[in-house]
Amino acid sequence: MQQKAHQSTASPAPDPAPGLDSPELYLNRELSLLEFNARVLEQARDTEVPLLERLKFLCIASTNLDEFFEVRVAGAVQKAESGTTATDADAINPQDLLKVISLRAHDLVAEQYRVLNDDLIPELETAGIRFLRRAEWNERQRAWLAEYFEEELLPVISPLGLDPAHPFPRILNKSLNFIVSLEGKDAFGRNSGYAIVQAPRALPRLIQLPAEETGSGPYDFVFLSSVIHAHVGDLFPNMQAKGCYQFRVTRNSDLFVDEEEVDDLLRAVEGELPSRRYGDAVRLEVAHNCPRGMVDYLLERFMLDRGDLYQVDGPVNVNRLMAILDMVDRPELKYPPYTPRLDPELGPNGDLFAAVRRRDILLHHPFDAFLPVIDFVRRAAGDRHVLAIKQTLYRTGPDSAVVDALVNAANAGKEVTVVVELRARFDEADNIELANRLQAAGAHVVYGVVGYKTHAKMTLLVRREADGLRHYVHLGTGNYHPKTARLYTDYGLFSCDPTLCNDIHELFLQLTSLGKITGLERVLDAPFNLHRAMLEKINREAAHASAGRPARMIIKMNALVEPESIRALYRASQAGVSIDLIVRGICCLKPGVPGVSDNIRVRSIVGRFLEHTRVFYFENGGEPEYYLSSADWMERNFFRRVETCFPVEAPELRERLMRELELYLADNTQAWLLRADGRYEHAGPPDGATPVAAQQRLMEGA
Repeated sequence: MQQKAHQSTASPAPDPAPGLDSPELYLNRELSLLEFNARVLEQARDTEVPLLERLKFLCIASTNLDEFFEVRVAGAVQKAESGTTATDADAINPQDLLKVISLRAHDLVAEQYRVLNDDLIPELETAGIRFLRRAEWNERQRAWLAEYFEEELLPVISPLGLDPAHPFPRILNKSLNFIVSLEGKDAFGRNSGYAIVQAPRALPRLIQLPAEETGSGPYDFVFLSSVIHAHVGDLFPNMQAKGCYQFRVTRNSDLFVDEEEVDDLLRAVEGELPSRRYGDAVRLEVAHNCPRGMVDYLLERFMLDRGDLYQVDGPVNVNRLMAILDMVDRPELKYPPYTPRLDPELGPNGDLFAAVRRRDILLHHPFDAFLPVIDFVRRAAGDRHVLAIKQTLYRTGPDSAVVDALVNAANAGKEVTVVVELRARFDEADNIELANRLQAAGAHVVYGVVGYKTHAKMTLLVRREADGLRHYVHLGTGNYHPKTARLYTDYGLFSCDPTLCNDIHELFLQLTSLGKITGLERVLDAPFNLHRAMLEKINREAAHASAGRPARMIIKMNALVEPESIRALYRASQAGVSIDLIVRGICCLKPGVPGVSDNIRVRSIVGRFLEHTRVFYFENGGEPEYYLSSADWMERNFFRRVETCFPVEAPELRERLMRELELYLADNTQAWLLRADGRYEHAGPPDGATPVAAQQRLMEGA
């Protein structure tokens, strides 16, 4: 009896940990990406953020959602329509995934417009920035807008009546359109029905009212859609416009290029760009008050279901509100201006090459100025001792100082070789233009390797010096784009270390010629050995922990998706390795699962700057290793892209990296903590604790 009593009070055995292949251990990448967008939207709600910056975050959330539908939802739709049963590690099939995406996306869109209408517009009005509705126009404003419509809109608008001779027009991706219901007969005696009005793309979506002519405040604005609504009847003489409702369609915008069949990748990509404007529809946005019959008509025209419909109370193109930041001169409503640090050695009066010969130099943008990176190429172009420049370009922007320097170098007779990635999503047109410009200057332009995007960020200079030829390199985690260097956090390393430079020389040879690298000494590269090397280093940490040696990892990146890497992290956690993951966006790993990921913590930092650095720290039993990389841990980065991952070996630079990583881990202001169920919780400072915002500390020079 005593034995039975003892058994009845014993604690039940814990549930066995799930197998590491179990779908319950993996979060869906598309849903994780939506959760990142929710964190961006939270910035628009945060009253600690300056008001116009909150509006900017709202626009960013809207733009992110556009791209999500154009690429991620479009891909899921294609899989669902093809009947594929293939799934990711989470085992959600495409059909079910689309249903879950629709539910979450509808919630996000509803919150987006709630924040706009209930929070931002009233607060902006209090600050003297008004968006005037038609009912609020005074007589002077009404007269000025009528003249504006007559002179600026009417000459370029082509209303399209719908009948057998006038079929439903092709609607451009993400363009602003109106569906109009009409009564009466036209000049030919035709009965009216529906008409489509397409807003001219060349016209601004926000019109600033001139105070001196209209009696308006200095920052009174009217939406273009309001002007069209007010005067839509003028487009249909002697007929009655009974209703006018804005709509916008989002289309599949992924380019398809059969790389095995094309002879000229540039011409193939160039030829595919127009199709992006008219891909298959994946989402319909319509004014919230549009009648059911008109909504159903639009859904039928675009071959969409009601689950693809988003009825919104406000402008269908929220991202166009971003223009306000340039139109309103109110510094107190924006982030305080920030001037990045610039080491005098790297400034206009310094000798950049001499500084790099003395030591490796690490820059952390935007806290450190991007100017030395531009000057690295600019000075090389004007330096008679520089013989050759080789560089990869993924995103640079249409007006790039880096491209200007490369053109100048080519015109000066230097050997300039540029690997241009034509398929940098949504930057294809800019990249085609810069490729043509570089070729016209005499540079050697190649488009990487067919089937593999060149995503590595690297520059190599060859310079003749007193002791012979010397190589200099710049390696980065981000693009050679001056604008994003002010908005994204990225690391860049300058070095003239012979071994490191030789590795980069070998990589350029592999990209521009035919051949095979026998082995790199310092650099890890995808698609060849980066994935294997990361797994080996994770497994090594597990072995150290099992043997009682120091074992810790800090991994900072933008996305963690690749299943084998996640399984390796789970095994390391089970072995006792302490693992901190700082993952800005998509994270498919579940932290804190008993028996699986007890030792893994995941946080996301969302703040003034977009976190873009990739940093990998391995404690390695007391002999630590630090790496910077252009690659996130995703299948595409490991297996379908050319990527670099390079070591940081100078002791003072390693110390700096660790200080900054620890600062991100201490952040209790802009950090979000991932829970095992996929939810993110804001990491507020504990009672009495000092608030820590990593980005702010870095701006202050911490």
